Amino acid sequence: MSNKNYHIETLAVHAGQNPGGDPVTLATSVPVYRTTAYNFRDSRHGANLFALKELGNIYSRLSNPTNDALAARLAALEGGAAAQILSSGTAAIYFTLTNIARAGDEIVAPTNVYGGTFAQFNAILPNVGIKVRWTGVNDFEAVEDAINEKTRLLFVETVGNPALDIADIEGYAAIAHRHGLPLVVDATFTPPPLLRAFDHGADFVIHSLSKWIGGHGTGIGGVVVEKGGFDWSDPKFALYNEPDAGYHGLRFGKDLPDPLKQIAFTIRLLTVGIRNQGPCLAPDAAWLFLQSIESLPLRVARHSENALAVARHLQNHPHVAWVKYPSLTQPELAAKYLPDGAGGVVVFGVKGGAEAARKVADAANGDIFSIVANVGDAKSLIIHPASTTHSQLSEEELRAGGLAPELVRLSIGLEHIDDIIAELDRALEAI
Repeated sequence: MSNKNYHIETLAVHAGQNPGGDPVTLATSVPVYRTTAYNFRDSRHGANLFALKELGNIYSRLSNPTNDALAARLAALEGGAAAQILSSGTAAIYFTLTNIARAGDEIVAPTNVYGGTFAQFNAILPNVGIKVRWTGVNDFEAVEDAINEKTRLLFVETVGNPALDIADIEGYAAIAHRHGLPLVVDATFTPPPLLRAFDHGADFVIHSLSKWIGGHGTGIGGVVVEKGGFDWSDPKFALYNEPDAGYHGLRFGKDLPDPLKQIAFTIRLLTVGIRNQGPCLAPDAAWLFLQSIESLPLRVARHSENALAVARHLQNHPHVAWVKYPSLTQPELAAKYLPDGAGGVVVFGVKGGAEAARKVADAANGDIFSIVANVGDAKSLIIHPASTTHSQLSEEELRAGGLAPELVRLSIGLEHIDDIIAELDRALEAI
């Protein structure tokens, strides 16, 4: 777009598109490019593309115009320099970390991360030689103690899933940058209309597109957005300073021309991670996400409004032991980072423990709520995480991540608030 200072509502509708429509057909909507490969003008053109001397389309595992439009729109929404679309949010996390760290390296992360992320960090990354050092969320003394000469990045979720702890991003960024490290932020629970983590010092932002950005439970996808300009010159970032055998000895942090050097992470992720390992997204899914993003600012405002009303209602319910919602439980951090709404998830503890919590979920499963291992849908969702989404964790790991046995997670949808509350009251009466 010609003006990068447009408000986020405008960017959500227009960013990533040519102002005059599709350059070939003049179509006003982004087309779905269902193609495997692309013609080269001649052999020299193909050779230049493969050698990174020229940018363009080669094969849809690497790039696709529909996906490129989605990436450009998400980069604009976050205020980043570049973005890469991947097959899922989990893939976005894994390929972000392995695009910075390699065997023998370490990362630092809090224990309150999503269960699938915890399993990836705790059981899979060690198999490829990457160690994760765990700390409590916002325990900056522990973070400092965990950093050593092997540390390559700090990772944090803006709002933990499902404990809903708000991360003090500026505190993490200050520590990361003091040690010359990038801060990687999973902002899935706080899409751009609520929070832009780059404004608070993050270097990379990850989203599961399947959540609020997609918003309708119709597609799986992920994205990592690069702020741009991170300094990879420190020799400890070996992947950017040592010759890459897959690209004739190219050093991604040194040999790229200046415009590309500013987004060396994204270039390397595309050419090494995506090209050679293949976690690409189908263009049909990218098109679905493009449609959803147009209404994202409107939807997240209603999600947040409904969720706050639910949290306040549950605080006074006789069958509820406790309630967590970011703006109620961490008002100072919420005022700083989430002044326009604290998102669509509410968690609460049911009196009677795990068995009572499962009864509530089962009783709610009906006209409005569904028991679903997802969040961010237009429909309201409910689940008992300890026995489902986080069941791979031990009891000790569950408690370290803030997951009490009685915890129920609600993803509050776009239905009328009176209907949502009435359904919850009915379900709670089951115990």
